[in-house]
Amino acid sequence: MSRFEPPDVLVLGGGGILGEAWMSAVIAGLSEATDFDPLGCEGYVGTSAGSIVAAALAAGIDPRKRLGELPEQPAIPETEPEHPGLAERVVNVSGLALGPVAAIGLRSTEAAGALLRRAALARVDPGRRSLADLGRAVERWGTSWDGRLSIAAVELGTGRRVMFGTDGAPVASVGDAVEASCAIPGYFRPIEVDGRRYVDGGVWSPTNLDRAPVSRRTPVLCLNPTATLRPSRAMPYGALGSVSRSLAAVEALSLERRGAKVRVVAPDATSTAAMAGRLMDGRRRAGTIAAGLAQGRRL
Repeated sequence: MSRFEPPDVLVLGGGGILGEAWMSAVIAGLSEATDFDPLGCEGYVGTSAGSIVAAALAAGIDPRKRLGELPEQPAIPETEPEHPGLAERVVNVSGLALGPVAAIGLRSTEAAGALLRRAALARVDPGRRSLADLGRAVERWGTSWDGRLSIAAVELGTGRRVMFGTDGAPVASVGDAVEASCAIPGYFRPIEVDGRRYVDGGVWSPTNLDRAPVSRRTPVLCLNPTATLRPSRAMPYGALGSVSRSLAAVEALSLERRGAKVRVVAPDATSTAAMAGRLMDGRRRAGTIAAGLAQGRRL
C-alpha cells in the first residue's frame, strides 16, 4: 500500500446511510492516525450521501466529534408497495445512463450524457418522500458557499449535471443543494431551485470525481462507497459496483492528465462485509462505523 499523502481535495461519493457512515468514519480514522486536518482542505466535492459529509466538513464540523450523529437520507423500506421495483429502476437510471459515458469520455460527452439521463429519468415516476428535514439540519450548520464546496445534482428536465457552489451554477442554499443531491429518483421528491427540478447527483456519477478543483500536483482523495457492490438476486442494485469502479477510474485519469495526484479508496473487505450491500439499512451503521474507523487508521 502506498504512503498516505494528506489530500488538498476530498471527493465524497454516494452510498446511502451506510456510505455516509463509512466515509465519516474513514476520515475520522485518517485524522486520528496522521496529521491530516479534514477541515482544512482546499476543496470538497459531494455527491448524494457524500454531499452531507462534504457540507459538514465545509462547516467546520470535526467528524471525530460528530461521528454517527450526522443527519442522513431517510431509510428506504425493504418493502415499498407504492414503488415496486425501486432498486431496479434506480439501477436503470444510474447504471444504464452512466455506462456508455464511462467508456467514452467526460466533458466532451456531457451533452450526449445529458440526453441519456433525461431519457432514463423520464421512465421513473417522480418520488414523493420529502427530504426537508435533512435540508433544515444542514442549514443549521451554517455552511456557506466559500469557494471550497461543490455539490453534484442532475436537472430532471434536461438530464444535465449541475455542480452547486461553482461559477455559473444556479443560486441555491447549501441545504437545498444537499437535498437535491440526495433525492433518489422514484423515491424522494425532486428539489426545485429557481423553477427547475433537481435529483440525485449519483445519476450522473457515483463520485463526480472529474469535477474536483485541481492544478498540477494537487493531491486528491476520493472515497467511493459503492465501488465494492456486487450483483446478486437479493441485491440487484449491486450492478452499480462495476459502473462505479469503471467511471471513477475514467474520472481519476482525467484529473491525472491535468497533473493531479489521485487516490481512490473503496471499502476494504471488513467494511464491505459490515455494509453487506445494504446501503440504506441503518441497523448496520454501528458496525460500518467501526470498520471505517479501522480502515482509515490503516490508510
